[in-house]
Amino acid sequence: MADIQHQGGAIQETSHDHAHDHGHDHDHHHEQSFIQKYIFSEDHKVIGKQFLFTGIFWAAIGGLMSLVFRLQLGFPEMSLEFLRPILGGWITDTGKLEPEFYLALVTMHGTIMVFFVLTAGLSGTFSNFLIPLQIGARDMASGFMNMLSYWFFFASSVIMFASIFLETGPASGGWVIYPPLSALPQAMPGSGAGMTMWLTSMSLFIVSSLLGSINYISTVINLRTKGMSFSRLPLTIWAMFITAIIGILSFPVLFSAALLLIFDRSLGTSFFLSDIYIAGEALHHKGGSPILFQHLFWFLGHPEVYIVLLPALGLTSEVIATNSRKPIFGYKAMIGSILGIAILSFIVWAHHMFVTGMNPFLGSVFMFLTLIIAVPSAVKAFNYITTLWRGNIVFTPAMLFSIGVVSLFVSGGVTGIILGNNAMDIQLHDTYYVVAHFHLVMGSASFFGMMAGVYHWFPKMFGRMMDERLGYIHFWITFVGAYLVFFPMHYIGIAGFPRRYYSFTNFDFTKSFTDLNALITVAAIVTVFAQFIFVFNFIYSIFRGRKAPANPWGSTTLEWTTPRNPGHGNWPGEIPQVYRWPYDYSKPNSEKDGYEDFIPQHIPLSQTPNSNLPHEKELLEQTGNNEEEIRIDEQ
Repeated sequence: MADIQHQGGAIQETSHDHAHDHGHDHDHHHEQSFIQKYIFSEDHKVIGKQFLFTGIFWAAIGGLMSLVFRLQLGFPEMSLEFLRPILGGWITDTGKLEPEFYLALVTMHGTIMVFFVLTAGLSGTFSNFLIPLQIGARDMASGFMNMLSYWFFFASSVIMFASIFLETGPASGGWVIYPPLSALPQAMPGSGAGMTMWLTSMSLFIVSSLLGSINYISTVINLRTKGMSFSRLPLTIWAMFITAIIGILSFPVLFSAALLLIFDRSLGTSFFLSDIYIAGEALHHKGGSPILFQHLFWFLGHPEVYIVLLPALGLTSEVIATNSRKPIFGYKAMIGSILGIAILSFIVWAHHMFVTGMNPFLGSVFMFLTLIIAVPSAVKAFNYITTLWRGNIVFTPAMLFSIGVVSLFVSGGVTGIILGNNAMDIQLHDTYYVVAHFHLVMGSASFFGMMAGVYHWFPKMFGRMMDERLGYIHFWITFVGAYLVFFPMHYIGIAGFPRRYYSFTNFDFTKSFTDLNALITVAAIVTVFAQFIFVFNFIYSIFRGRKAPANPWGSTTLEWTTPRNPGHGNWPGEIPQVYRWPYDYSKPNSEKDGYEDFIPQHIPLSQTPNSNLPHEKELLEQTGNNEEEIRIDEQ
């Protein structure tokens, strides 16, 4: 069972039964050059930081794009001449935004935020950084594959970024790139080279995601330290493990859709095209179906919601338990809810397609399955609230963002029940009600989870503390701003505002909401610029922040047993063994055993006789205080 792999000049056994025996040499292997250590690194911690820095860059680009089209929506009569130095010919002679470029901005904003920020920036950062540290591994199962995963993402980012500067503009047609706009290069300016680059970029992104997911799964299964059974994994690891499985099963379907779309565009096939006329001229395409593309896209698209959301909920679980100074409520129920969400996420995709002429009976089946997903989601929400209940809460910035995740998850999820009802969805489809729903439950909740993770694990990433005062300012402006931006959209959506429309001034029924649109735009501007408070805090703290103590939050998990700035291999000596679950907070009588209000996972039960619970005492008695036997039984 002991496969041996070479990793960056170090030897690592891939069996979790032996992972602790090796790695003494990890801190003694040959000196690496700057390029090996920081650019083409195989160290999971460096790769996690690379994903984080790239994700922050893309978040800034995507956020600023949203401001441009929000200015158009909130103040349609305002001259945008001041943006000409940046946008050039996309500003008309009258100082207005080109309608084609408006659609391109919406398309790129959605693509960037969903894939490059909330998938790569969130999962790529924390899956890479935390999985080996929290399960007690020297590194990922394959450092080389891990490095490739990032550089495929980087290549994807370069191509997507370059497409912004094309003369014909980047891809248009919405982030879902439905044919025929995406399948016919001559359909509109954004259907040409911009769409080709979008498809190329996304193909590389999918390869990156698959390489990462295979690595995460292999690492969790094979490289857990002694005693780290699945029943002792932190909920962060459970969330990232299941997320990786979802990604492996769903991303190849989007890859196939992108490939067939490239065939339709370049090789004259007709997978998604039939009976198309352009300027009165009939094209040769016959027999294809644009509905087929929707099925393929949403078979990834809906699991993608949970690829984005589950890691954020996993980070939230850890932060809430730590800062409530309480064990997470319903640990097994939380794992069950993650598994339930993962399974159901694959059988609800057609609720995005109720208006495609679907058989009403089939629609009712997808409605039923969609409403069932509220059950495991509610389990998570109630368990978070119960963990907070009567806890000794420490309101760190990470804790505030985690509570924000719960708030947004609940308020955004409730509207999902409404949209899951096919009779309601047919009326609300493609209105701002849908925009409000998914920006709250997926976009904002996942972004808040990412921020919670950065504030909480920053001391382990960089060995320094972020400024808490700036963190509080950042949280409150972002929290209030998110609700001011997206909550009013429910009302204009119910009133009939369609998505992706360039202007509403031509319709009498929409003119009454001009002031509300202006409010949304002002709130969006304030919220986006508040993120630069975080960027300043983040960069300043890397170099000038207060040096972090070994375990600043009083956490129980293994990553806080490493040195302040762990090298490649994480632990200089043997990897700690695990003897207990990851949420031993505020155990009765723990102070009598010499611990304050938390007992780390690597502390043996025999060292905490006063605070052991009845089942733990029974385990010790059954094995005659031989914890090695307990560890073997738990594997």
